[in-house]
Amino acid sequence: MHVEELSAQARQAAYQLSALPLVLRNAALAAIQDGLKSHAPEIFAQNQLDLADAEAQNLAAPLLKRLKFDEKKMAEVLSGIDSLIRLPDPLGKVSLARELTPGLDLYRVSCPIGVIGVIFESRPDALVQIASLCVKSGNASLLKGGREALRTNRALMDAMLGACRDILPAGWAALLETREDVNDMLTQDEHIDLIIPRGSNAFVRYIMDHTRIPVMGHAEGLCHTYVDAAADIPMAVKVVTDAKTQALAVCNATETLLVHRDIAAAFLPPCAEKLKEKGVELRGDEAVQALIPCLPATEADWAAEYLDAILSIKIVDSVEEAITHINRYGSHHTDAILTMDEGAKQKFLAGVDSAGVYVNCSTRFADGYRYGFGAEVGIATGKLHARGPVGVEGLCTYKYQLIGSGQTVEETVNGTLRYTHRNLI
Repeated sequence: MHVEELSAQARQAAYQLSALPLVLRNAALAAIQDGLKSHAPEIFAQNQLDLADAEAQNLAAPLLKRLKFDEKKMAEVLSGIDSLIRLPDPLGKVSLARELTPGLDLYRVSCPIGVIGVIFESRPDALVQIASLCVKSGNASLLKGGREALRTNRALMDAMLGACRDILPAGWAALLETREDVNDMLTQDEHIDLIIPRGSNAFVRYIMDHTRIPVMGHAEGLCHTYVDAAADIPMAVKVVTDAKTQALAVCNATETLLVHRDIAAAFLPPCAEKLKEKGVELRGDEAVQALIPCLPATEADWAAEYLDAILSIKIVDSVEEAITHINRYGSHHTDAILTMDEGAKQKFLAGVDSAGVYVNCSTRFADGYRYGFGAEVGIATGKLHARGPVGVEGLCTYKYQLIGSGQTVEETVNGTLRYTHRNLI
């Protein structure tokens, strides 16, 4: 099918999904689990072919790790679906109930967005997570993964579509495969309600500039960890090491380390030793270079999302300077402070303009699964509709339902009816 046909089919499926009861949506998620399990050998085989091609093209090691879909990844996505099934229904939630006049009641009720197009990177597990989130939230989805994972994505999609053939309407999900498909999708404003691109700021901007469809961008993750003068040094070394090295090619890994001048001499040597044990290349400003062996950092380093074993380090004189640096160079994703000082903590929490602002923990916690959302479509760094990890609630909007018994506006004008605006909940 062409993208226009797929989009039109998804629109019809979305109407049906919006009315599908929770028991059937959960049954579809359970069927997806069964389908993935039964097709696991084929999925793994296709992934091996994708990996072989990627290795032949000298894809960077961290990106190869993201591309790999093995028994461990399968277990993770199945566990994520389990978590989704256990979540309460995101649809039909009443967030406002108000009597306008006697017998005329207004309700604000959550409902699906409709048809969502998602463009994501080469992680095949993202395909399962996104499709599953859309099922739970009653949305139809058009999914475009990275070309490196095309065989794996086809096998995953075939398994999911086959498993849900008797439960979900045709068109509930579809896989797009080419750049031309993406460009065609951007023209389908009649059928598609929201585009979620996951990638660099330049990529997200390109999508925004080439479509009339609303865009919720999952932009790059230039995350910071700031080690305050009042940090606990052993804890800070442990957290920074995790934030940088627990996984490299991920948007929530720390890319720049800011260190207060008063603690730098005591903190940087043991931290640098741990990071170098993990194979991390360090780049620092002149003050850092005077304390530990490292390469010189340039202006470009402060704006770099490495997605690799590289960390830039800068010494600052205050929490205020750290906040200023983060708000200037960061991507508004996730940033952390390590401190035992309550005043510094509160300044950082209030002053850093990011979707996630953490105290005394790793930036790697910025994840829908770790937040208990089951999974995530992405991490939104904007400020409208949804922000941070976008789970099922971020894929919902709301409608106003007004329930009356023959009331008219004329009756409120001539005084027959009086507005009460009485809250019912």
